[in-house]
Amino acid sequence: MKTAVVANPRAAGGKAAKRWRQVERRLASRFGSLEVRFTERPGHATELTRELLAQGFDCIIGVGGDGTYNEIANGFVEDDRPVRPGACLGLLPMGTGGDFQRTLRIPGDLDGMIEALAAAEPVEIDLGKIRYVGHDGRPAQRYFINVTSMGMGGEVCVRAKNVFSRFGGQAAFLYATLKAFLVYRPQPIDLYLDGAAEPRRYRVLNIAIGNGMYHGGGMYVCPGAELNDGRLEVTVIQHLGPLTMLRNLDYLYSGKIYDYPKVEHFQAERLRAEAEGTVRIEVDGEGLGMLPVQISVVPRAMHVLAPKAAGVESEARERGSAP
Repeated sequence: MKTAVVANPRAAGGKAAKRWRQVERRLASRFGSLEVRFTERPGHATELTRELLAQGFDCIIGVGGDGTYNEIANGFVEDDRPVRPGACLGLLPMGTGGDFQRTLRIPGDLDGMIEALAAAEPVEIDLGKIRYVGHDGRPAQRYFINVTSMGMGGEVCVRAKNVFSRFGGQAAFLYATLKAFLVYRPQPIDLYLDGAAEPRRYRVLNIAIGNGMYHGGGMYVCPGAELNDGRLEVTVIQHLGPLTMLRNLDYLYSGKIYDYPKVEHFQAERLRAEAEGTVRIEVDGEGLGMLPVQISVVPRAMHVLAPKAAGVESEARERGSAP
């Protein structure tokens, strides 16, 4: 494949830039010379991806975090259709949260990442599409590759950005979660699933809508999510008191979240969420705006290079297992 790299030097508070020479050497030793582009501003990864796909590149390796992958994915798709059919995204995680990395079971060490990338196969995955209100009050739209959340998740995202330089990924998100919890005031949210005329009303701590399984630096909020089943996993965490939350943090990380009595979960192809007060959202770890939102799934919208350990069936594996 004709391959290029889109790298975010500011990922993980600038740590990606500090490690770049080592990363470049490892990539070159495994893949040879690669075209490399560096992002310079928000949204730039989307622009670079579009340019590279238009130039005939078949694979874009993203170096960065979940926000970088979100921008790159938005460069792969336009009007729910692939910009370059068959082109694929490869992941070399260098961000803070590492949540999409967890869903794909990509190793955490550099050599392991590169070997997993070299052995990975293209698989089709779904994308989520969200229409929301931006911070400027204007309507906006974005595709997401992993998880969107509303409620405290939006507050946590903003606060976590301010502590990345002092803590690692999971520690930063956990610290921000506990800090945000002390000041967060839950709002009633009306949730309409798959065109239902009547809403489900919740006073929530957070609602996560997952194509992937993790968000917030390792919180296992959507363990039932699958990357290419044509549905989104919806996990509703109802309001909890501070002491109750602290006593039950294990449910957020262990995969047992569906067992908790204050949690409901559903699957949906589309949903709408509304609130009278201000409820902030995060999209793949980026705080982009607020409710109301409309969210839908775009089935098998793009290809990613997935290690076999991820358990996502590629076309080649499906053919190989056919009788």
